[in-house]
Amino acid sequence: MQSDCLIVLTGHMKGHVIAVDGEITIGRNPENVLQIDDMQVSRRHAKVERTPDGCVLKDLGSGNGTFIGSRRILEHALADGEVIRIGGQHVQFRAARMAAPAVDNDSKLQVFQSDGGEEFEARDAKNIYHTFFQPPEIITGDERLREMQKRLTAVYAANQAIASEQNISGVFDRIMDQVFSLLPADTGVILLKGDDGQEPRVEYVRSKSGSESVHVSTTIVLRAYERGEAVITCNAMDDSRFNAGLSIIAQNISSAMCAPLTHQDDRLGVIYVDNHGMTDAFKNSDLELLVALAGPAATAIKNAKYVRMVEQSYQDTLLVLANAIELRDHYTVGHTWRVTNFAVEIARELGWDEAKLREVQMGGVLHDVGKIAVDNTILGKPEQLSDEEFAQMKVHPERGADLLRGVKFLQPVIPYCLYHHERWDGDGYPFGLKGSEIPVEGRLVAVADTFDAMTSNRPYRKGLDPLKAIETLVEGKGSQFDPKIVDALVACYHKGKIEEVLQNYHRNEARSIACPFCSTFIRLNAEVRAESEITCPVCHRRIVVVEHEGYFYGELVVPSRPHSVPPSSSGA
Repeated sequence: MQSDCLIVLTGHMKGHVIAVDGEITIGRNPENVLQIDDMQVSRRHAKVERTPDGCVLKDLGSGNGTFIGSRRILEHALADGEVIRIGGQHVQFRAARMAAPAVDNDSKLQVFQSDGGEEFEARDAKNIYHTFFQPPEIITGDERLREMQKRLTAVYAANQAIASEQNISGVFDRIMDQVFSLLPADTGVILLKGDDGQEPRVEYVRSKSGSESVHVSTTIVLRAYERGEAVITCNAMDDSRFNAGLSIIAQNISSAMCAPLTHQDDRLGVIYVDNHGMTDAFKNSDLELLVALAGPAATAIKNAKYVRMVEQSYQDTLLVLANAIELRDHYTVGHTWRVTNFAVEIARELGWDEAKLREVQMGGVLHDVGKIAVDNTILGKPEQLSDEEFAQMKVHPERGADLLRGVKFLQPVIPYCLYHHERWDGDGYPFGLKGSEIPVEGRLVAVADTFDAMTSNRPYRKGLDPLKAIETLVEGKGSQFDPKIVDALVACYHKGKIEEVLQNYHRNEARSIACPFCSTFIRLNAEVRAESEITCPVCHRRIVVVEHEGYFYGELVVPSRPHSVPPSSSGA
């Protein structure tokens, strides 16, 4: 090899080799040196450039990130053999000097390709599955019988454990718990096909040694995935199929197995295990056991994906409802999302669990849904409301609760909607509840809602400085607001979890743009340039950065789906 190069491992350009002689740009735009036709990839996503110290990978402000293994990077000095993941695509970096293959302990996955044409010890997985549960014609002794009984008991227990989990990451953990308890595995990897139906990609890795560097054979993986075969090799370093696998030698992988994950003839991916340093670590009975585990594992993965799809549909429903509120109340655009972020951070500070945080996110999004029933002339009035108009506005908590009562999965949101204008001293509406009579969900949103109302611009007045708004909230402790919830907001502010969500926090910075959806000003990092895609930290919309005559502004791209729980704003 005459120079450093990039080897495309997936997609329509699979097998292409690109020499790194200068700067290699990567992205969806055809003008890039390496053009990747993948909607997860930004127009100008990343670049690899040669420096005096070697080749460096840089993210160019992409929306979905640039990864080495599972680690998202902004700038990274590339080592030989590392695999770059951009969207659903994998690209391997190979250094010019090949004498001593490097092992990077920060990389989750290293993929090597063998030369093809090897002989495999492989059998149809369905046949293995069926024969595993058939009694032998001859029982050779009590020890053999006890071993069979132990294995069948283990598979039953594994089925119970795997089937009891619905969260996809929990399913992965359960599967590997059983694999490592029943097989002499040092490494386990689950690879699943993407939604685009392309080759399976790594979704989960576990290493007994704790090493972050994991190497798998694409030859074994693709054989199991494409043909539905269970594959075993008992001496990887001596096996002819690995004669191109320098990474296998570097990792001292002596034995490996791979079984397909198949649910009702739908090939979901594969499960791969290997052993380091022990020749003939796996027997055919181990391969049978791996296949027996792969069956229920595939069913559990399919079910977990279905649950995740239902949850995403639920999130999409919230997004539609939130959009309806925002479109009706033009002068408070972004209010829904800011209140949601504030409320979640306050609840997190109060120690509420993850399930409750997801409910808070839903309650924040829908707390003003009753405004749909308020007349447009009132919602769109640029001046302060008259007493009569304000009386009409005051019906929106009850109208919102009425809208939600008929939908079972939205009923937990009713307290956020119905009570967020009640006051601690009893002077609020619609019921004039006092103190702890007000459900805590309403007290929470009341603080978040008021803080945003004070710090956001309105047509008839400018928003307050956040410290001044906090002073006002503190003055209202015990009269308008629950003291504990105000204290939690103050703590969040001083921990830096609030500023990024404020509408005008980055307004005066030289490199900032206003979100075209919610009007929040977003700071642009130095890496961000024209055609970069970013995410608004408040409404989570995808935005493409546009430059015109030296000025930046943003345009909406396909709206991203909201997070189940908005991330901590301190990391935005």
